Parts: sequence; C-alpha cells; structure tokens
Amino acid sequence: MSLDAVFFALSDETRRGVVERLLAAETVTATELAGDLPITRQAVSKHLVALSEAGLVRSRREGRETRYALSPEPLEDASAWLESVGKEWEGRLTALRRHVGSAGRSTPAG
Repeated sequence: MSLDAVFFALSDETRRGVVERLLAAETVTATELAGDLPITRQAVSKHLVALSEAGLVRSRREGRETRYALSPEPLEDASAWLESVGKEWEGRLTALRRHVGSAGRSTPAG
C-alpha cells in the first residue's frame, strides 16, 4: 500500500480512533466498534472500508459476523518514513545550530 493512502486514512480523527481500538483488541466487529464510538454502525463500516483500502485493516468472516483486525505493516512503513524525515530534519537543525553558533563567535566586537 502507498504511504499516501495510509496518511489519508489516518487523517480522519474517527479512523484514528478505530485504529486505536483495534490496537487494544485482537479482533472486533463493526457493531462492537460502534458501541465504543459516537457514530452509527453504518458510519463505522464506511471508516473500516477506508482503513481496509489503505491496508490498515483486514477482515475475516466468522459465521454471520465479520471480524476486523489491525494490519500493522502499513503503520510500520509510515513510522519508518516519519523517522527518516525526522533524522533528516535533525541533521539540518544541528547544522543550523553550528552555523549560528560559529557566526556569533566570528562577529567583530565593535
């Protein structure tokens, strides 16, 4: 899955809540999720579709129920990307601090 799809899916506060709920449970049904959230079961189902399309959720039929579970791989990919960007920015900020520090020491006193 693409990082764009993952970040788009996670851009919604309700979907982030669904992900957090799935982190705490092995599997859940849409009805169980709706009981934990201030939205209808139908709305939960739409959010689950968006998360599934991003590869963040997988579903499995058990009798008449569909159970949902978190797929952590896309989150791991997003986390790795954020970490690499963070390291890049940390390197730039360190260089800027050094530059500002050395510029302050080389200014002639007047």
